[in-house]
This record gives sequence, C-alpha cells and structure tokens, in this order.
Amino acid sequence: MAIASFSGTAIEWYDFFIFGTAAALVFNTAFFPDLDPVAGTLASFATFGVAFFARPVGAIVFGHFGDRIGRKTMLVLSLLIMGIATVSIGFIPTYDDIGIMAPILLVIARVLQGFAVGGEWGGAVLMAVEHAPPRKRAFYGSFPQAGVPAGLVLSTGAFLLVELMPEAEMMAWGWRIPFWASGLLVIVGLYIRMKIVESPEFQQVKDEDRVTKFPIVEVFKTQTPAFFVGLFTQAVSLVPFYLVTVFMLSYGPDEMGISRQVLLLTLLLACVLDLFTVPLASIWADRIGPRKMLIFGSIYMAIIAYPVLLLFATANTVLVMLGMILVITIGHAVTYSAVAGYVSALFPAAVRYTGAAFAYQMGGMVFSSTAPFLATAIAAATQGEWALALYIILACAITVIALTVPKAAKVRHH
Repeated sequence: MAIASFSGTAIEWYDFFIFGTAAALVFNTAFFPDLDPVAGTLASFATFGVAFFARPVGAIVFGHFGDRIGRKTMLVLSLLIMGIATVSIGFIPTYDDIGIMAPILLVIARVLQGFAVGGEWGGAVLMAVEHAPPRKRAFYGSFPQAGVPAGLVLSTGAFLLVELMPEAEMMAWGWRIPFWASGLLVIVGLYIRMKIVESPEFQQVKDEDRVTKFPIVEVFKTQTPAFFVGLFTQAVSLVPFYLVTVFMLSYGPDEMGISRQVLLLTLLLACVLDLFTVPLASIWADRIGPRKMLIFGSIYMAIIAYPVLLLFATANTVLVMLGMILVITIGHAVTYSAVAGYVSALFPAAVRYTGAAFAYQMGGMVFSSTAPFLATAIAAATQGEWALALYIILACAITVIALTVPKAAKVRHH
C-alpha cells in the first residue's frame, strides 16, 4: 500500500513540478514575450501560482467523495485528471502563434493540475496512514511524502535532458517533451492504483453507518482549531522548498551567476538523497512525536536560512550543492516527513480526507503559491539575501507559533 501511494504521488508531483521548472526557464518568453524580463518572470510565476488556488477546491470536492464513497476511487480519478491536464500543456501553442489565447489555455490547464493534486495528497496519505500499524503512522505517511522529491527528481531529470538540446530547439519545442512523457507515467500509475484495496478505517466508518453527509460542514462545525493548526504547520516545509526549487531557478542564473545546469543538477542530487532522508526522518518522528519534530525542523531551518543563501551567492558548484543538501535533503526531510502523520491525525476518520486535504491545500495556497512571486518581489526591492532569509525565518516562526499556542496544544489527535 505504501509503495502504491508513493508511486502514484510521485507521478502526480512530476506533473505538477515540470510546470514550475518550465515557468522558471521557458514560459516567460514562450507565453509572455511582450513583457520586460522581470515582469515576464512574475507573470510566469503567477501562472504557476494559480494552481494553488485550485488545490483547496480539489481538496473539498475529492475529500467530500473520498469521505463518502472511498479513498481508492478518488485517487484513480485525481491521477487521470492530472495526466490529461499535463499532456495538454505540451500541445498549447505559444503567444507568437495564437496570441492571448496561449496564456489563457496555459492557466486553464494549470488550474486543472491544481484541482487534481488537491485531491491527491489527502487520499494518498490516508491510504498509507490508515493501513499503518500503531506507532508507525509517520513512517507509512512518509511514503507519499517521499513522492514529492521523487516527482521533483523526475521533473528535474527530464529538463536536464532537454537542456542538452541546442538552446533554440529547447526553447522552441524541446520543453514540451517532459509534458508529453507524462502520458506514459500516468498509464503506469493507473495500473498500480487499480489494484489497491480500500482503507480499513474508512470501511469501518461505512460498516458502522458513520458516513458524514457534508464533510466540509462538519469540519468547520467541530474541527476548526484542528484545521488552522494543520494549515499553519505547512509554512516551514513549503516556503523554503519552493524558494529553492522554483524561485532559485530564475534568480540563481540571473542574479547570482549560477548556471541553470548546475542548479538543476544539484537540485536533482539533493532530491535523490531526500528520497531516503524523508523515510529515515519519519522513523525519528514516530519516536519523539511529529509535533516535536516539526518544531525542531523549524528551528533548524531558521538557523540555516541566511548561510544557505550566502552559499548560493558564491555560485560555486560544491557550495551550491551543500546549500541544496542543507535545505532539501535535511531541512525538507525533517519538516515534511512529520506533516502527513501530524495533519491526518488531527481529524476523525469520518471527515479525515476532507479535513486533512483541505488544511494541507490551504497551506499550499497561502505559503507555496506565493513563495516564488513574493521572493521575486522581495529580491527586486532589496537586492539582498538577508531579506529572503527573513522571509524563510518568518515562515519558521509561523509554524512554531501554530504548534505551541495553547489552543494548538489542546487539539486532539485521532
């Protein structure tokens, strides 16, 4: 079950991340050629960000039916929608070909991606966690979490390959290949997901006739504190991650002199290591508790924020690699490994899909979607790594406060 959750999630996040990579490298010229470089990059990141506004909608819709019909059906549907949207992006003509319709179609496809991934995380995590033995929820939940760096490895690797093409050909049509390749990955993912069995905890809810008619209403009637705790715990894992994996792909070459190939390669290697450190960190999270793990990770990430940006500023390949390891291989693993077990346990089984998915995706909308855009604006206004470091430190503080205020400490785990 854990492997099925990992593989399907990896494919969905591959689809999601190739858009972010293309937004940093290609979309500003392919879909917004009439804007100056900074404005074009901002517009490109804005299209990246719209998916995060669709993700909470997907969480509500998929969560509603996931809490009423079952987790498995929603997982199959989310993967299918994601695959169709991603392959479609590979066929959208550029602005030079069809004008304003090009960015409009791009936004529509991105919204569909966001809608699909909004339902993916909750279902994949619950299928893993609800099959987990006692005291191993963080470990089992880490498998779909590890699907995130796996998806990033696949997407970064795909763009590293197309970067080997001549620049003109890569910018003209080569960037489309990773989007077309999604079709094959989705077929594999659908085959795996059709074979999984339903969650035993959800089956018990059905057998005991405890299925909720309107899960989202029940969440806000009885689980509001849990929802906000789940939302704000996302800050520490999401803001640094998207600054490094999306924002830095444009800021690094333009302002720090780091080549795109070096950034993509170091990011790829750090994420490969993250595939192993996420499950390893989750074992620790099961021992000390996911809440303590998140607090520890927040303190760590705040301490390394400025030093990591100074490492990137050197443009030295070895030091850039070290920075990637500090943020992704260690920092992301420590914080993200605990999220699945912690957030899913905030809600009772009858509304867990809706509650956990909605809290997680709202966190994504608040912290992930804005990160590349805000970082670009901050960097343009300050021209200093210190301001970007303060942005990361603020995200860490938000998570710590959410986990330590009296109401948060009293939120019941199920």
